[in-house]
Amino acid sequence: MTAEPFRVAVLGGGITGLSAAFYLFRFAEKQGRPVRVTLLESSERLGGRIDTLRRDGYVIERGPDSFLARKTAMIELARELGLDKELAYTSPLARTTFIAHRGRLHPMPEGLMMGVPSDLGALARTGIISPFGKLRAACDLILPRRGKDGDEAVGEFLRRRLGREVAERIAEPLLAGIHAGDPDRLSLRATLPQFAELERKYGSLIRGMAAVRRRSSPANLPPEARGRTFLSFRRGLYSLVEALERRLLRDGCAIRFGAAAVALEKGAPDGAPYRIVAENGTEVSADAVIVAVPAPAAARLLEPHVDVEALRRVEYVSVANVVFGYDARRFGHKLDGSGFLVPRGEGRVITASTWTSTKWPHTAPAGKRLLRCYVGRAGDEAAALLPDDTLEYAVRRDLRELMDLTARPEFAVISRHRNAMPQYGVGHLERIAALRRQLESRLPGVLVAGAPIEGLGMPDCVAQGRKSAAALMESAPSRA
Repeated sequence: MTAEPFRVAVLGGGITGLSAAFYLFRFAEKQGRPVRVTLLESSERLGGRIDTLRRDGYVIERGPDSFLARKTAMIELARELGLDKELAYTSPLARTTFIAHRGRLHPMPEGLMMGVPSDLGALARTGIISPFGKLRAACDLILPRRGKDGDEAVGEFLRRRLGREVAERIAEPLLAGIHAGDPDRLSLRATLPQFAELERKYGSLIRGMAAVRRRSSPANLPPEARGRTFLSFRRGLYSLVEALERRLLRDGCAIRFGAAAVALEKGAPDGAPYRIVAENGTEVSADAVIVAVPAPAAARLLEPHVDVEALRRVEYVSVANVVFGYDARRFGHKLDGSGFLVPRGEGRVITASTWTSTKWPHTAPAGKRLLRCYVGRAGDEAAALLPDDTLEYAVRRDLRELMDLTARPEFAVISRHRNAMPQYGVGHLERIAALRRQLESRLPGVLVAGAPIEGLGMPDCVAQGRKSAAALMESAPSRA
């Protein structure tokens, strides 16, 4: 007798949902049991914020532009999809990152890791930090560990260990570039758990980072990740989404576009444990559900069944990207680095800029330059919502004043992402753990995953999708 397929509804066609669907088929294949996967996506395309524009030889990322190499979930997924040969690496010409200070760009001190100095000599030579600020940072070597357990804000932690200047002039703009967040509202445990571990283990961030820096690449890192910080794909990040869609269709996944889930009900007319109803009238019966949608949408679906405070408390920040293409002959700047960061106190529209064609040579044709600017961060989102011409003017003004860049771009591509960046407040992990316990008790087989849950980087989302798929297939009852 043929076993009945295990029916799973995946809500959300971003990278988390796509990865979950992909691995459901992989684990089912290994177990030798059938699975039926239905993926509901509210829009008319897959990939969520991942969005690559390919035109005239340019590869322009309208959403994220790369991923961390040391978090290997993306590399492993690329390999399973046959995309590992398409991985793109940062250019050696992009070693230096600059930071704006008093209207000028300064090279970041050497030996910084996530804004934490591991080389006090390099910190001593920088003009970004005052002599007092350097002395205060060095006090990290003798300050005692935190005397109590529990979560704290990232900003509080960094000021406690390294002082105000390093926290505000170096660490804050780095975090803004990654999370678009306010360090005083971000959870240390959810955002930078490694920092808390370094303090616990070494009693000092600087001493801990120096120890990490001395280590060679971990033996378990794949060759593609060793000695590298960021990776991408030659045809852009959307290559991964395209490959996932092709594989899912081949595996028999039912993908429903324009199908925003609006209700998750216990019990379906056919006897299935759950019924999902979409805004367009689509109905899906399921034995299990993976909820991989933004926190507000997830809260609306789950609120009839569990306490959704953990989801309601996830705030979002709106951001924008402005990408300029230039003729190299009229450009007038060496672009001798990866780009620059802008601390909040500088009062600029730009929060960061990537010198894309230097950092990623595959992104621009010969004789052209590509430059990308980021706008918007927690507490300062208004600029991201400005009209196109106003926003372009403001960004070009910042480039002129910080880089002395007067060249007129051949084109501009503006991408806005409203409520795009989830913020993990203090206590986030504890609240998510409580939510998961309730789901396990009241909605067995319903899992939450994705950027608002446990890591917003693409590798984090892929890992969550895989973990969710593994958990469902391991617990799935065998039915004949």
